[in-house]
Amino acid sequence: MLAPFACQPEESRGRLFDEGMSTFRSPFQRDRDRIIHSSAFRRLKHKTQVFVEHEGDYYRTRLTHSIEVAQVARTISAVLGLNTDLAEAIALAHDLGHTPFGHTGEDALARLMQPYGGFDHNAQALRIVTRLERHYAGFDGLNLTWETLEGIAKHNGPVIGPNADDKHKHDPDHLPYALDEVNRAWDLELSTHASAEAQVAAIADDVAYSHHDLHDGLRSGLFSEDDLMELPVAGPAFRKVDELYPGLDRMRRRHEALRRVFGRMVEDVIHVAQNRLDAAQPQSVHEIRHMGTTIIRFSKPLYQELKAVRSFLFHRMYRAPSVMEVRARVTGVMDDLFPLFLNQPELLPAEWQEDIRDAGQDETTLARIVADYVAGMTDRFAIQEHARLFNCAPVTDGA
Repeated sequence: MLAPFACQPEESRGRLFDEGMSTFRSPFQRDRDRIIHSSAFRRLKHKTQVFVEHEGDYYRTRLTHSIEVAQVARTISAVLGLNTDLAEAIALAHDLGHTPFGHTGEDALARLMQPYGGFDHNAQALRIVTRLERHYAGFDGLNLTWETLEGIAKHNGPVIGPNADDKHKHDPDHLPYALDEVNRAWDLELSTHASAEAQVAAIADDVAYSHHDLHDGLRSGLFSEDDLMELPVAGPAFRKVDELYPGLDRMRRRHEALRRVFGRMVEDVIHVAQNRLDAAQPQSVHEIRHMGTTIIRFSKPLYQELKAVRSFLFHRMYRAPSVMEVRARVTGVMDDLFPLFLNQPELLPAEWQEDIRDAGQDETTLARIVADYVAGMTDRFAIQEHARLFNCAPVTDGA
């Protein structure tokens, strides 16, 4: 039984191209399945978060991260009586628009695309699921439900209007390219909050990366367990493990501590959500969207503690000298590939040539096609293509 404020499958606003109901699957199950079977989802296995794909088998990729986010989203949604299939679909789709080389690649492509309307990974995810996936006979994209598209667009909150926060706010007259295109075709109500399921997917993303970046940073040697003992959230978790299991070997100690960090975040979100829902008593998803604030969030004390953890990660991991050295190398790859393809689009694969012919002399459209191609590359493929096209050693040689 779903809560009254959950997204009810039978009340879905449907798909842009009507397909009728599936015999065996709800609309949101169908969305989830299409996302999992998409080409863009498969490519996430060779796209990384912080470390470049070649650096080790144990670091998280965008694919493993998305699976972890989906697991957290299902757990929280189930406890709160939300639609677990919708939350999972949004969680699995939330990173589809990311470039190779994590945020480094996105920063580079956003700069390169600045004269042509910019680049935004959330907008690119929408572009992928509405246009770039081309496998179905009757439409481009995956033809996802309105609720899943809304979740991809607004899982971080409203993007226009007074309730949008500064980090995600846009001028309504200058929306990111794909967001504007999809919204014109099908109003996503960009000034409201998304469903509780989309909010769960967003907080699950925070939980997952806050946990696994600590784990990946330890494995990389950028910091040690002793460093984490000085941090909120992590320090108490290690001390609890030492109390319960004195003398535990290093790897088990690490796992036991970090799973407690993970558990504390999930339990905090559930507790806060239950209290807020009990106080507000929403009776529909419409009320959730128009509350003017998020219903799914961390408590204020934990939020402040996580800010300290993220500050630590920023300085010790994301801006570590060894990471910055690789960031500079892969930024060079993006800086080389994009203008090369823009000036010599005949170098793009044959299946992209039809789009280029349709673009004609429109440089902005051509740049968008090039950005679609470059953004879709995996870390490995981008490095290989750069070495081939520029007749040089791969930028990761000797790294």
